[in-house]
Amino acid sequence: MIVKKKLKIKGMDCSSCAMNIDFDLEDLKGVKSVKTSYAKQECEVEFDEDEITEELILQVVKKSGYIASTS
Repeated sequence: MIVKKKLKIKGMDCSSCAMNIDFDLEDLKGVKSVKTSYAKQECEVEFDEDEITEELILQVVKKSGYIASTS
């Protein structure tokens, strides 16, 4: 099932940070779309729950150097 979630992101310092998160998440199997906003300090991710979990998405953001939480 395809779901869309908004994540609050902490630790972004510039728009390049947002692009890094987008690149890291877009590479994941099951992620359909990603839009990270530095100005809003959030990320909207659309993914297939049958292929990837929300927890794994949060872990990837953490490994990228940022703190993510569901809103």
